[in-house]
Amino acid sequence: QASRLVELPYSSFDDDDDGDTAEQNSGVWTPDPPKLSPFSRCVRYLAFLWNLLFLLLGLLTLAVGVWGLLAKSPLSGGERGVPLGSDPMLLFVLAGLGASAVSLAGCLGAFRASPCLLRFFLGAVLAFGGLQVLGGLLLLLARRQLRDALQDLLLLCLLRYQEDPDLQFLVDEVQRSLQCCGLQSYHDWESNPYFNCSAPGAQACGVPASCCQDPLESGSVPNVQCGFGVLGLGAAAAGAVVHTGGCGAALGAWLRGQAGAIAADAAALLLVEAVGALLALRVLGDI
Repeated sequence: QASRLVELPYSSFDDDDDGDTAEQNSGVWTPDPPKLSPFSRCVRYLAFLWNLLFLLLGLLTLAVGVWGLLAKSPLSGGERGVPLGSDPMLLFVLAGLGASAVSLAGCLGAFRASPCLLRFFLGAVLAFGGLQVLGGLLLLLARRQLRDALQDLLLLCLLRYQEDPDLQFLVDEVQRSLQCCGLQSYHDWESNPYFNCSAPGAQACGVPASCCQDPLESGSVPNVQCGFGVLGLGAAAAGAVVHTGGCGAALGAWLRGQAGAIAADAAALLLVEAVGALLALRVLGDI
C-alpha cells in the first residue's frame, strides 16, 4: 500500500489561488467605488466655482473694510478719531470675514468631497437665509418703530457731523441727492454745537454746503461757505440759498418708492443662496 502512494506534483498556482481567496475572505480587497456620472461631476465643478466667486467677493469686501480702518488709524501710531466699535468700516470687515469663511467651506467641501465642510456650509446658508426672512417680517410689522429709529439716527448724524468723517459723508450725500437740509427743516442744524448761532467760528449760524441749492455757484469747485449765516436769515431769504425741507420726510418717500427694488434685491439674494444650497446638497448626496 505504501508503494502505491504517488506523490502529486507541486504547483505554485495552488498557493496563489489560496492567497487570493484568503485576501478576499479577509476583507482586504474591495471593489472600486462607483464612478460619478458626468452630471454629478458637472454639479461638483459648478459648486466649486460658485463658492469661489463668492469667496473672492468676500475677500474684496474684507480688503475694503481693512483699508478703511487703516486709512483712519495708520500703523504709524496716529490717534484715532473714531472709536473702533462705532466705525462703519467694521461692518465691511465682519461681512467679508463671514462670507469668506462660509464660501471657503463650500469650496473645500466640493473640491475635497468633505461631508463635514458641506454640512457647515449648508447650515450657515440656511441660518443666514432664515435671518433675512425674519428681518423682512420684522420690517413689515414694525414700520413705525423703524421710521422713529431712522429719524433718531439722522439726528445723531447731525450732532456728530464734524466728529465722524463717515457720518459727514453720509449726511452730505443724503442732503445733496434728496435736496433737503436737516431732519425736519434746515433749523435742525442749530442743535449742532458748531453750527449753532452762539458757537464761535465762521460756521456759526450756518449749514453745510450740501444744503445749498447751487453749491458750485457757476464754478467747478464747490463753495464750502455757501451756507454760512443762513440760520440768521428769514425763511424767504434762506429758501433762495438752501433747501429748507427736512430729510426725514424726503428719505421716507424715497424708501417707499424703492420698496419694489429692495424686495427684488432681497429675493435675488435668497435665490442665489438657494442655488448654492441645492448644489451643496447634490454633492453631499453623491458622497
